[in-house]
Amino acid sequence: MSERVPTVILCGGRGTRMAGLGRELPKAMLPIGSQPVLWHIMKLYAAAGHDDFVLALGYLGDVIREYFLHYRAMASDFTIELGRPETIAFHGDHDELGWRVTCVDTGLDSLTGTRVRRAARRLDAGPVMVTYGDCVGDVDLAALLAFHRDHGKLATVTAVRPPGRFGELDLSSDGRVRSFEEKPQTSTGAISGGFMVFEKEAIDRYVPADANVMLEREPMARLAADGELVAYEHTGFWQPMDTPREHELLTELWDSGKAPWKVWA
Repeated sequence: MSERVPTVILCGGRGTRMAGLGRELPKAMLPIGSQPVLWHIMKLYAAAGHDDFVLALGYLGDVIREYFLHYRAMASDFTIELGRPETIAFHGDHDELGWRVTCVDTGLDSLTGTRVRRAARRLDAGPVMVTYGDCVGDVDLAALLAFHRDHGKLATVTAVRPPGRFGELDLSSDGRVRSFEEKPQTSTGAISGGFMVFEKEAIDRYVPADANVMLEREPMARLAADGELVAYEHTGFWQPMDTPREHELLTELWDSGKAPWKVWA
């Protein structure tokens, strides 16, 4: 089993492009099959040995808190004896036994950089994985972490090449990110697919504590300008869930038994 590196998952957005799907649930809790997309992302990380999660909560964060507070009861068979006090006997274990889940209120309308800084404030020095609560892929997380450690810079972003509507990366031949532009008008190259790794030092140095900032703007641009941002190129499956149609696509893949991101047994 690989080293357990903490993973910050951004779960606080409102999901405004999801039409009516996100009115009663935060986007990270929209179901793919019988479980929320957040669970799928966590299963991907846990399969690589990274099951120490810090969830950056915001909009409807209480829904996520309740999900994990009641997780064992919802994932296991149990017998309850009604009375004073009530007693519960759980029968068997569930596959997520041992996960460490920290829920952090990072503000109702905080931007992504501010959420990361607030979620990571109690973490120790060293690498921190960061990802979005609405993207799945068959990313080799062990290779990503090894790549990050090998290049010795402060930050790594996973580069993918779907149609361009995300932050575009200008890459050098050795993978160093020369510049980072958030959502350009036209996209012809690699884009940021999340699945990031930051040294805790990078979060402390590049994400200000006294401003509300997008991670994908000033912090990433400054890291790139300082030569501290490197891209890990992923050529496999990657799919965000920004619209009802993308939610439908992921649901269809899961229901068909052909979900490429299901790398766990």
